[in-house]
Amino acid sequence: MKKYELPQLPYAYNALEPYVIEEIMRLHHTKHHQAYVNGANAALEKIEKHSKGEAQIDVRAVLRDLSFNLDGHRLHSIFWPNMAPSGKGGGKPGGSIADRINQEFGSFENFKKLFSDAAKTVEGAGWALLLYDPETDRLVLTQVEKQNLMHLAELQILLSLDVWEHAYYLQYKNDRATYVDNWWNVVNWDDVEKRFSRAKSR
Repeated sequence: MKKYELPQLPYAYNALEPYVIEEIMRLHHTKHHQAYVNGANAALEKIEKHSKGEAQIDVRAVLRDLSFNLDGHRLHSIFWPNMAPSGKGGGKPGGSIADRINQEFGSFENFKKLFSDAAKTVEGAGWALLLYDPETDRLVLTQVEKQNLMHLAELQILLSLDVWEHAYYLQYKNDRATYVDNWWNVVNWDDVEKRFSRAKSR
């Protein structure tokens, strides 16, 4: 049975400096994201053995592990390409995602403040997410604690910001707000536009 794998970053570990330093990126990718991949695979293996009668499991605990680790893997797999090397990311979006943001939030500045506030006010560890809802053809902004059941069912994630402490603490200590403000300098709007186009075409 095929297993989950750690995706390679689409840029070097130091590519986001000075906004996110190499040490954070290396640890975040090779340790934290890898741990989610390993955890998801381990949970699936336990379920497989249980299904074959080879082992007994605490179903609730194993499914919780699968949800936490698989969601962590999926969110990070979006988070990495949602960013671009310094000098190539940031600024304002273009294309259809820019038009939609202006239409639904009034302006990019309004959206940026609302998304930033969502990221800065997540209780404990979690994420800020911009989603697309095909039923209403609207953008949906949400925040999630931790990452179990991290987004509304079936809604496509367009933009994700990790505000777990491992994403910023080595550089920003407990100043999450400055990390969030600086993160806008490396947002990859081309990736967000592609995700929006794919979501609408579905």
